[in-house]
Parts: sequence; C-alpha cells; structure tokens
Amino acid sequence: MSRRTDNRHRAATICRAATGLAHRTCLGWAEAGLIDHRQPVPDAEDEAQRVLESLMVAALADGLRESDHRDGALLGFTCARPARTGLTLGLHPAMADRVLATVLPRIDEYYGGLCGVPGLRMVPAGRSWALTQPGSQAAVRLLHPDPDWRPVLPEHGDGLTQLWRRNRHRLHPAEAAELGRRADAGGDPGSVSAQDWLNSRLLRRPRLLGAAGAAHGSANVYTHGGGDVVVEWCCAVERDELERRLRRSGLAQRPGRIAERLRDQPWFPGEIAMGGAFVTLRRGLCSASDAAPRRTS
Repeated sequence: MSRRTDNRHRAATICRAATGLAHRTCLGWAEAGLIDHRQPVPDAEDEAQRVLESLMVAALADGLRESDHRDGALLGFTCARPARTGLTLGLHPAMADRVLATVLPRIDEYYGGLCGVPGLRMVPAGRSWALTQPGSQAAVRLLHPDPDWRPVLPEHGDGLTQLWRRNRHRLHPAEAAELGRRADAGGDPGSVSAQDWLNSRLLRRPRLLGAAGAAHGSANVYTHGGGDVVVEWCCAVERDELERRLRRSGLAQRPGRIAERLRDQPWFPGEIAMGGAFVTLRRGLCSASDAAPRRTS
C-alpha cells in the first residue's frame, strides 16, 4: 500500500471514529481531497456557520449540564455529517426535545435575560428539521431515528417568552443586542473567532465526546460564561487518551487565519489550546456506588 493510500485510510478511520459515518463515506472524502490525516473532519468554511455551531455548543453545554446524558450523547447528538457548507446532526431520541428546548431562544423573566441561541429558528427540511438564523445561510439539519418524529416544542408560560414563536422571520431586539455585543466582544476578536473554530469542531465530533460518557451518566460539558469549553467525566476513557483522540482528529489544528498565541502552549494536563481559545478535559473520581475504583488522570 502506498503512503498516500495509507494516509487516506488513516484519515477515513479517524473521521469515522469522530463522526459515526460509514468508513466508505469517509474514504470517499479522503480520495476526493475533502479530508486528510491532518484535518480528517471537514471544517465549516463560512464564519456564520461556525458561529451558529459555536453558539449551539455554548447553549447545550450549560443547558444540559448535570443532565442524564444517554449513551454518551453529551450534547444530545449521536453522529454527525459535517460539510464545508453545513452540518447534519443525529439526535439521540431520548434527548431530542430537550435539545430543542435548550437551544431555541427565549426570555426568562426569572433568570433575567436571553437564554438559548439568539436568532435561532426551526424550519421544516423535507421530513426532517433545520435550525437557521434570519438573514444567514448558516444551517444545522437535525435527523431523528424515527422518520415520523415530530418535536414537542416549548410554549410560552412559567415566566418564559419563546422568541422563536413570536418573531419567526426577524430578530427580537434582545437577540439583536446580544449578537451585536458578541460581534464587538472584548477587544480581542481573534480569540472569539478561535473559540468558534474549536466549538464548531467539537460539535462535528460527537463520537469522540461520547467516549467521556460511555460508562454512565456522570459526565458534563460546560462553559465559563459561554467562553472556553470544559469536558468533565469519570470512568470510561482516560484523560490522556481522550486528549490524544481529539488532537488526532484535528481539533487544535490551527487554521491559517488564526494567529498563534503564546497561550497556545498548555498550562496544565488536559488543556487543548488554539489561538487563545481553550477546551479543557477533566477526569475525576467516580461517585457511583456500583463503580469499581479506577485511577484518575
């Protein structure tokens, strides 16, 4: 086998392990030059697509924190079909309605502000559904294992105003203000852009995240105010091994448009940094009464 053929199979194997796609699909992408062993999962080319996916990760990470993550679906998805111009995600059937209730935007009178992904709207896409934003070509298509599935969508009430129901084709002022604040964030827009790359890549690798929750439900993904992402779990995969798999999948492969930062060198084990953005892996002690003692990373 030639080195070129070997690298194609290597890229396809990593792609399959990260996304859950068939090996022949990933191999076809490698042969077509869409992926390689350095970046074996397709990135979103458009910034608006990356931002949409990044906002979904931030909303789901905090909204599903401390939830019962079924079958390791830490963000509610079991598989992905990533493309340069879009993304299709497979919903875990037991978490599908919860995922939608978490990402669809709403005003929470008790929480004191906007929750969910600002501007997110749900539209039919054939026999499935897509998440979009007004005025943008970015979209995430959702697939459910039951072709006849119809989501149970949240209603107004209990201090919640569902903005996606009230403003179907335009932004609510609270959504426009939040997106504007994000665009003007902090004086270091490069780090925001880098975090969007990292978050988008995480969403496109659900099978790798799933390894952290493979043993039982004691696993979480969360953020610090919507910024860096933290993956926290016990049992199942060792921290060093999960970091190796994520790095091998191209998670921290720095795009040419993202400037290298001094802070890109990890400060402690389990930190994956790129362009001033971070994903942190934390494996702790297991509190499950039926779990055998295991060494922590």
